[in-house]
Amino acid sequence: MLWFMSLLPYRNLRWNKLQDAIPPEIGELKSLTHLYLSFNNFKGEIPKELANLPNLRYLYLHENRLTGRIPPELGTLQNLRHLDAGNNHLVGTIRELIRIEGCFPALRNLYLNNNYFTGGIPAQLANLTSLEILYLSYNKMSGVIPSSIAHIPKLTYLYLDHNQFSGRIPEPFYKHPFLKEMYIEGNAFRPGVNPIGFHKVLEVSDADFLV
Repeated sequence: MLWFMSLLPYRNLRWNKLQDAIPPEIGELKSLTHLYLSFNNFKGEIPKELANLPNLRYLYLHENRLTGRIPPELGTLQNLRHLDAGNNHLVGTIRELIRIEGCFPALRNLYLNNNYFTGGIPAQLANLTSLEILYLSYNKMSGVIPSSIAHIPKLTYLYLDHNQFSGRIPEPFYKHPFLKEMYIEGNAFRPGVNPIGFHKVLEVSDADFLV
């Protein structure tokens, strides 16, 4: 069966009530480009063997019961465009996830919402220059937002709401040419002085916290 599956570039196993751990043997399915494991009952940690799938572009793991940390080895996937691990029980920090130099070179969408991530947003996240969507809502993250994130060239949607971020939103977010939505409610940001009602691109909740 594993041999047969290895010939298929797409595996859609959503909504199948699958449980137990994701088997490490999944790393043997070398032809996979799309892997959909969402809306199941998978438990345990995300296997680092997923990093052995050189053609993987889309990885959907959301709405399971996964625990532990996301293996930083996934950052070596040169073609990965979409990583969705939202709505699980994952822990760790963004810094740990992106610790491998040159990681996630093609990643466009990163969904880590509704987990238990802690720590801050490292300035090095700006090295993910292909990033368009960053979804960090409903975690336990804290610290200030580094201005370098506003220089991710194609960043379009940024969700930081319902964490423990503090300080102020850096001014470069005002001027980002592509940023359309930025959600920041449910944090501990300090009120700023510059409203952005005149801005035609940025649609920010709690806009008074921008400076």
